Amino acid sequence: MSTPKPVFSWPLRVYYEDTDLSGVVYHANYLKFFERARTEWLRALGCSQERLRHEVQVVFTVSRIEVAFRAPARLDDELDASVVVTELKRASLVLRQELRIQGDAGRLLATADVRVASVDAATFRPTALPPLFRKLMSDGVAIAPKLTREETE
Repeated sequence: MSTPKPVFSWPLRVYYEDTDLSGVVYHANYLKFFERARTEWLRALGCSQERLRHEVQVVFTVSRIEVAFRAPARLDDELDASVVVTELKRASLVLRQELRIQGDAGRLLATADVRVASVDAATFRPTALPPLFRKLMSDGVAIAPKLTREETE
C-alpha cells in the first residue's frame, strides 16, 4: 500500500475581472488560478521562485499543461486550488492540480496535469533540481533551510 502524497491547497475567490459576459470564469483564467496555487505551494515549502533564482540560480518553466474542464466557476465563488507532486525526475516534475468549489461537497471544476522544467537562470538550459529541494517536495516539508549552490551539484 502506498503512502498518500501531501496535498497543498490554496483558497481563491472569483472576481468580476475573472469572468466573461455571462459571469462564468473565462477558460484562460483557470491557468492563472493553478499558477497562483503552485507559487504559494513553493512558498509554503520555503522555496519561493525568487529564492531559487537568487540562491541557486534555478528557475521553473511550464513545459506542458493539460486541463480538463468539468464545471464552471462563477462570480464570487470561493475556490480551493490544490497541488500534489505526481512525478519527480532529475530536471522536472509533474504536478496534479484540482480546482474545487469550497463547500458544496468540494465540487470539482477543473483538473490540470502540469510538467515543470528546472532551468538554469542565466542560460535557460535544463538543470537538475537541487537535491534539498527535491527532498522538500517529496517530504512536503513546510520550511526549508537556506539553499546553497553546492547542494545543486
